[in-house]
Amino acid sequence: MPQARLDEIAELLCVRAKWLRTGEGPKHSSPLPRVNRSRNGPLRSEPPEHSALSCHGENDVRLQFHVLRARQLEPIDQRYLRLPRHALDRLGVDPGQAIALSMPDYNMTPLIPYGAPLAIDRGLTRVVDGELYAVLHNGQLRINSLSKRSNGALRLHSHDSEGFPCENYGVGQSRGHQLEVLGWVFWWAQYRSERPD
Repeated sequence: MPQARLDEIAELLCVRAKWLRTGEGPKHSSPLPRVNRSRNGPLRSEPPEHSALSCHGENDVRLQFHVLRARQLEPIDQRYLRLPRHALDRLGVDPGQAIALSMPDYNMTPLIPYGAPLAIDRGLTRVVDGELYAVLHNGQLRINSLSKRSNGALRLHSHDSEGFPCENYGVGQSRGHQLEVLGWVFWWAQYRSERPD
């Protein structure tokens, strides 16, 4: 089979071309998580006392939690997520465009467990390959890593790629499935699921 056809089939099946050709290596590409690196390549490490999220103060931002009702995000009274203002400033997130949600499904485990609090930037809906987004899909809230194909098709990836295989939606299909990018997931938190013995 010609290599070009093999690449097309691998893309259609959401598997790696090398795995399809030889059976070696991981079956699915894993675009998660993206790691920010400095221009020289190594990971940036900051001491905890200087971390963007390590301290709170009088300039904290309260992001109101929202829930999806009748295909609309509605605020939940008296429920907020508190984050340092300088952390949002560093990321270029406008606090007026940021909201909090709870992880709606199990598709991102173990990276993000079901029910984990999330912070969403509604001001960033442009798809950057490999980044996490809140998505409205046929009236359901989803959290996925997104990538865009050259033909405009949108690909939805889950961290648990075995239980939740990636999905492809062409431009027409996206409209038919009422697929809408709600915003970029820029923060999440979690507790450990159990205490060690």
